[in-house]
Amino acid sequence: MLGLARRAGSFVGGHDAAFESIAKGKAALCFLTTDASERLKKEFRETVQYEGRAVPLLEPDITMREIERATGQRCAVFTVTDAGFASKLTELLSKEDKEEW
Repeated sequence: MLGLARRAGSFVGGHDAAFESIAKGKAALCFLTTDASERLKKEFRETVQYEGRAVPLLEPDITMREIERATGQRCAVFTVTDAGFASKLTELLSKEDKEEW
């Protein structure tokens, strides 16, 4: 699913790009990997709530390596800008089916 989001232009990976998508109100969902640094996790936990933003933040049991395998981009934080992809990813995570990612 993340690979499809990337090909559709809805996957925004990496610190600066993810931060910008949140700041500009484009992010529908934000993800942090389990192997992200504690500093990065703290920064994005605050960023998604800053000034009344309410971007959902998920921290599933996935690593940067798994994200790289799915999307071709290694990153510890990423956003999804399309509401449809965000909804489907949230649904898949609730089923804990990482293979569909």
